[in-house]
Amino acid sequence: MSPRTLFRSVAVAEAITWALLLAGMYLKYVTETTEILVSVGGALHGFIFLTYLVSTTFVWVNQRWSTGTGALGLLAGVIPFATVLLDWQLERRGKLDGGWRLAAGKDQPSGAVENLQAWVLRNPLTAALVGIIGVSVVFAALLIAGPPVPVG
Repeated sequence: MSPRTLFRSVAVAEAITWALLLAGMYLKYVTETTEILVSVGGALHGFIFLTYLVSTTFVWVNQRWSTGTGALGLLAGVIPFATVLLDWQLERRGKLDGGWRLAAGKDQPSGAVENLQAWVLRNPLTAALVGIIGVSVVFAALLIAGPPVPVG
């Protein structure tokens, strides 16, 4: 899987879960017919949102994006459907071109972040398991903490 494929797949999944969550909110608050889609859509969106943040950071490091481009990538996950628009812009500007530069036999990593990325690329199954467990633990902690409480 290339950086382009990883980013695009998760960006599209993030947009789809936004649509599911927004549809659920419409049904709950506008038509007042059901709340089930908010529960399901919210949970899926939360998990995919965390996955989007991790994968965007991973691609950011690989592609050597500027701080502004990387921050925009993370911010796009907060705005409904912006991840797809960002994908189009990154594609158009060539910011998703190429393969994994820190894969075995390629560039040597420099610094802690690149060393971590190189380890992930050289140990994909172990890294995927650790990543899934990590995102799941954060997701579970957020579920236990509950929804945000309005101030005021």
